[in-house]
Amino acid sequence: MPYLTLGAVGISLALILRSLQWHSAKNLCVTSPRESLLPKLSANDIASLPYPPDILPGARDVQTPYGTIKVFEWGPEDGERVLLLHGISTPCLSLANLAEALVAQGYRVLIFDFFGRGYSDTPTDVPYDIRLYTSQILLVLASSSLPWTGDNGFHLIGYSLGGGVAVPFAKFFPHMVRSLVLIAGGGLIRPEHVSTRSRILYSTGIFPEWALERWVKKRLMPKKVINEERMAAEVVGSAPRKHKNSDASGGDSYDNAVLSTRMPGLTVSAVMNFQLLHHEGFIHAFISSIRHAPIYEQQKDWLALGRILAARRVERLPGLRGGRVLFLLGKSDSVIVREELIHDATALLGEDAIEAISLDCGHEIVMTEGESLSRLVTEFWKDAS
Repeated sequence: MPYLTLGAVGISLALILRSLQWHSAKNLCVTSPRESLLPKLSANDIASLPYPPDILPGARDVQTPYGTIKVFEWGPEDGERVLLLHGISTPCLSLANLAEALVAQGYRVLIFDFFGRGYSDTPTDVPYDIRLYTSQILLVLASSSLPWTGDNGFHLIGYSLGGGVAVPFAKFFPHMVRSLVLIAGGGLIRPEHVSTRSRILYSTGIFPEWALERWVKKRLMPKKVINEERMAAEVVGSAPRKHKNSDASGGDSYDNAVLSTRMPGLTVSAVMNFQLLHHEGFIHAFISSIRHAPIYEQQKDWLALGRILAARRVERLPGLRGGRVLFLLGKSDSVIVREELIHDATALLGEDAIEAISLDCGHEIVMTEGESLSRLVTEFWKDAS
């Protein structure tokens, strides 16, 4: 009799597990607020959102096998093309001021929300590693009516996580990337900056995923405001350090930083809250990116890129003109430590491959220094031509 009971229990458990697997397999993509929120709102309510879906020119929703991607593309059609990649937590709206400044100088810009951020859907059956991010970039480029691929197709600018993604992308497609600019870029964060708590929290197999996502969301959900510095600090598992006279301290000057001149009331904290409250796939994408994205110890890809850059300095090959990379860094950045990144990048890419410029700010650099960054990158492009 006990054997029959155990057998019945085993069969029941197997059926439950199969049911759960079937249910999980059906839900391979979590839709963004584009489908889960916007249909419930009036036109006036949508216009007053912290992230209106049409706030920037050239908005389009791109259907892909991984889900829908939110894309913005604008600027002169005959201008040099610039692709910008955003960070781990803020959507592409964080790049708006820099993109606008580049358009004003005659460039054609393209920005998009990474999967699980902003108005892009969240595929849940794939890791958020370089394979997924590379696939998303190529899908976005293919969605344009203009030719973005081919030799010297576009300048590539990566911020934070976007910088970590940009390096291996440039390694895989060096002929396509006209130049590479890394703004407070990830990829070489040293392992000693990752706390034991973060190693345990973001590892797999220790906690049930549903419980981990609920706990992380509660941890990140602000009582009042949340900013990029605080969110990015999750990557290194520590609270952001305080810096005198720096927006990295999370003071009013940072939390109230305007993300787009088109909407003066649009602040960093408001957009972060919007994602936490209304994007059901955001936490999944955030956790998976910490686990799998090219954020830490990417020496192999950087070393390979260094060899490619060295070849460009000797021969006139397509892409990565001049064989140099521009690093734009915040002096008080508590996530990307300026001195460490310059040292480690120089060792891997080579001294002749690096041009580094520091600004008096923290990890919020791309949101508060758009005009300054645009001048610096365009000067770099002119020198490399």
